[in-house]
Amino acid sequence: MKDLTNSEKKTDCGHYVDCAIPRGPQVLEVSAGERLRRMFILDSSCPGLPFSSIVAREGADVDICILVMPGTDVEVPLYVDLAGEGAKVSLSGAWLCGAREKVSFTVVLRHRVGNCCSEQLFNGLAGGNSRTAFHGRILVAPDAQQTKAFQTNHNILLSDSAKVQTKPQLEIYADDVQCSHGATVGSLNPDEQFYMRSRGIPEAEAKILQMVSFLAPVLAHVEDPLLREELLDRMQENLRGII
Repeated sequence: MKDLTNSEKKTDCGHYVDCAIPRGPQVLEVSAGERLRRMFILDSSCPGLPFSSIVAREGADVDICILVMPGTDVEVPLYVDLAGEGAKVSLSGAWLCGAREKVSFTVVLRHRVGNCCSEQLFNGLAGGNSRTAFHGRILVAPDAQQTKAFQTNHNILLSDSAKVQTKPQLEIYADDVQCSHGATVGSLNPDEQFYMRSRGIPEAEAKILQMVSFLAPVLAHVEDPLLREELLDRMQENLRGII
């Protein structure tokens, strides 16, 4: 029988399987105590991320924001390992689809050790004949006590022919944790539109303001205020082409 190396060994604890921490050129490793802020704009010139995995070591503080612009077909697989105590990871993303785009996010986030925190917020707008999907999975290891893990995916349908698929998941094998997950699929609120129109705002502009407000919590992760304002302006122009 072949002896397994450390990287090949797996320990089964009930239904939990402790897989090896990924290595290689597609892994973004954040060192102990490092603070990392990155924003990625995915469009025709940049249709994907330069990595597929993130490993956060002890005390690392990571904030990744991903924006998908209209007209972009993209699949984003992202695997995150909180591998050191005190690590904190925030993932946020938004997509704007108004034609025949196909956008898919798959996020697998593993809390391997205790005293770590993760937050996920992904908001999507789907119009035209677009197809969007979010599959999120949080795994909390048996020894990862005092974990805090929160996952949210909100979607707004802008047309009857657009389709949204969302599947948030939690797998918890520890008993001292704070975890939640949730997803919504809805449409623009007509009462809000009526309120704005009654105050002289045209219907199209009222819808744009609603959509910008919907995306704002994701854009709040952009630290540079000038860049954040520039992105808001760019999104408003894109939204005018969607409605």
